Amino acid sequence: MITFLLSLIILIGGYFVYGKYIEKIFAPDINRQTPALTNPDGVDYVPLSSKKIFLIQFLNIAGLGPIFGAIMGAMYGPIVFLWIVFGTLFCGAVHDYLSAMMSLRSQGKSLPELIAANLGTTAGVVMRVITIVLMVLVGAVFLSGPAGLLTKMTGGFLSNTWWIVIIFCYYILATLFPVDKIIGKVYPVFGFALLFMAVGIFIAILWHNAPVPELFDNFGNMHPGRLPVFPMLFITVACGAISGFHATQSPLMARCIKTEADGRKVFFGAMVAEGVVAIIWAAAAMCFFGGMDGFAGFMGSNGNSAAIVVDKISSQWLGSLGGVLALLGVVAAPITSADTAFRSARLIIADFMNVEQKSYKSRILISAPLFIACFILLNINFDVIWRYFAWTNQTLSVFTLWSITVYLAKINKNYLVSLIPALFMTAVSVTYILISPEGFSLSGLVSYILGISASVITLVMFIFWKKQLSVSII
Repeated sequence: MITFLLSLIILIGGYFVYGKYIEKIFAPDINRQTPALTNPDGVDYVPLSSKKIFLIQFLNIAGLGPIFGAIMGAMYGPIVFLWIVFGTLFCGAVHDYLSAMMSLRSQGKSLPELIAANLGTTAGVVMRVITIVLMVLVGAVFLSGPAGLLTKMTGGFLSNTWWIVIIFCYYILATLFPVDKIIGKVYPVFGFALLFMAVGIFIAILWHNAPVPELFDNFGNMHPGRLPVFPMLFITVACGAISGFHATQSPLMARCIKTEADGRKVFFGAMVAEGVVAIIWAAAAMCFFGGMDGFAGFMGSNGNSAAIVVDKISSQWLGSLGGVLALLGVVAAPITSADTAFRSARLIIADFMNVEQKSYKSRILISAPLFIACFILLNINFDVIWRYFAWTNQTLSVFTLWSITVYLAKINKNYLVSLIPALFMTAVSVTYILISPEGFSLSGLVSYILGISASVITLVMFIFWKKQLSVSII
């Protein structure tokens, strides 16, 4: 229990200490007018209150990752707390806040445009393709998952197919309608369910004095399949620590924020809130079944299904009504990420092709192919889609962190805050695709050497570029 509570304290305290430091580096200008005020269009550029923007941003980024990913990550043991806490503070929150503020200073430009401006045209083109593919993958992953949970919750009253159709219709409306008409209206309801779930499970852990394993007693890899901690843990727990997907969502709210001073509360704060959710669910998974052995046994006998873990814990600890509300939070999280994923994809394409988005016709023409692609992906096994989504997601975070690093170097700010996470995530992403079954299935030693080499090479390239930048300035 000590490790669990200390993790929460460090994470929340980090928002006030490290968050303020990162904010000081960027130096928000309260007198600078934001895109929502200089370019309101009634569709995507709509001024909203900071509270509403925080809630939307939180739900945008809180898909299945901080819940399902945290549960899967808990199979490695209490070391998952280290990654969630320090990954959130030093990687994810920095990544989310600075990418959002870069967009804010660039009239709300989408992530690929920011990458192109800092890493070059070629990188921008590659990231446009990867980002759009990621958005469609998110739509497919976060469609089938909630549909399955709703089918279970309603006792089969509606089939899985019908729930997919209903959710998909909502995605279409949320993608095409102005941001304040649907997303701005339904997110408070979904937000209550998600926050209830997190607070309810936290109180239940304390109430039952549940035996959350301590890090100092269980420091090491406890995964029953002995999957290597590096890089597997850092890919498994993505959204609960760092996620490239977040940087695709931040420009949506950068187009709605009314003052730069709200940036830390909205973007850094939403990532910390997601980290809190991840810690709570990781702790619940490790203690609910009586310890790590019981947890591993339950997962093994239930196909390693995180959804079954959520159902079991919620219904038993929170009762019938609480269990339903908690599961609604789990359903709401991915749904409210997928709808804005499609919206983000629409805006990425619109930015690149310079297509106005005030008319419904323009929005429909861009969105229709995205929806068709998503439906095609639904015919592929969910687990396969999820594995490729996880790697693509973290690879995108690598490009985002390098883009942030270059941006900070250009404006002569402390770029080490993003350079160090960029180097680490480069090694993680490259090593994973080399060692994983869905990648090249190379040996561990070869994968580690090549992964670390990739980080060293990119560091050398950055140092060389930095020297050239210094010469050109002089």
